[in-house]
Amino acid sequence: MIMPKLIKVRQTFAADRLENIENAVRSEIDRVGPAIQPGSRIAITVGSRGIANLARIVRAVVAVLKERQADPFIVPAMGSHGGATAQGQTELLAGYGITEDAVGAPVRSSMEVVELPQGELGHPVYQDRLAHEADGIVVLNRVKVHTDFHGDTESGLLKMCVIGLGKHRQALAMHRYGVHGIRDLLPPAAEQIIRHSKILFGLGIVENAYDETALIRAIRPEAMRREEMKLLEICRRNMPRLPCDALDLLIVDQMGKDISGSGMDTNIIGRMSIRGEPEPERPRVRTLVVTDLTEASHGNAAGMGLADFITRRLQDKIDFQATYENILTSTFNERGKMPIVADTDRQAVQYAMRTWGPVAPEDAAIARIRDTLHLGELYVSKPVLERCGQLEIIGPATDLFDETGALKPF
Repeated sequence: MIMPKLIKVRQTFAADRLENIENAVRSEIDRVGPAIQPGSRIAITVGSRGIANLARIVRAVVAVLKERQADPFIVPAMGSHGGATAQGQTELLAGYGITEDAVGAPVRSSMEVVELPQGELGHPVYQDRLAHEADGIVVLNRVKVHTDFHGDTESGLLKMCVIGLGKHRQALAMHRYGVHGIRDLLPPAAEQIIRHSKILFGLGIVENAYDETALIRAIRPEAMRREEMKLLEICRRNMPRLPCDALDLLIVDQMGKDISGSGMDTNIIGRMSIRGEPEPERPRVRTLVVTDLTEASHGNAAGMGLADFITRRLQDKIDFQATYENILTSTFNERGKMPIVADTDRQAVQYAMRTWGPVAPEDAAIARIRDTLHLGELYVSKPVLERCGQLEIIGPATDLFDETGALKPF
């Protein structure tokens, strides 16, 4: 079976970015002006996503708080991730460079929660015990388009208030309602939490299409929902995308929890795989191959069910306990199903080609990407290049695989 050669190309997206992260953090905290008493113990939330410049941003927040004579510490805020254990969540943060030595504040991890008043809500509301017992909380998170649904607010500060700070128990409480829980019930739950806890401010981060920090915005708690909506619109305008809406094959070099909560961003690959929810209209990817799992995922392969084919290399890295805990908490079972496993990268692609139907290899629309966060440079087949006029050729047509059947380095 002959595999077409692919051509390395570059896409151009809006590239606004912050050059001085530390100054941006300082000026934003100064702008909202939270009252901080000397000696106050302040919890800073850090989640399980791979956010650009995360350690720099956290370190800058710690520095500003210390200048105000506060005593800051880091709280892992990530629902069921890290195997839903305190140690697992600490290890996840360490993988992102979030340690006491790196950011200047200790990491205090616990799965214990306290229950807050639920008011008119039809479900309980929880908060990390260590954060709740602190004198103040800084809610820090990236604001981005969600991989499970679309709404006025999606993935950001409100989600961190609820599922992040609520730990495993809150994740279970919200996800038991499926998409309705995280799309419709989460915003009012966040507002209830804000009313009954010590949140000083939120720090929302927006990235550009190149996975770079484009904007940092501090938000007072009472304005968090309204301002997060504005940040989400900025994110939507700056999202990367595949160069065309119809592909016969998409090859993804790696997936992982540091890439997306679903391993691969569903908005990029055009697959949702949630029962009862509509699939995206575009892009339309006929077959999808994933060849590896990032080390920062610590074996969590939630989202592998979005692929049609994976490699033995990826399968061997899966921690099924961590993966299944994440999947069962989310209730999105389809995403935890094992795809067809190939021994090599080449075999995975050959398997995919056998399912195309009456499409000649030379006529196939094929793209290869590093992961769904990095779409600036990619490999495409000639038909893709001919259909998309906005691609800059940066390399000659080349064979994908080496003599062992592995993909050549990107």
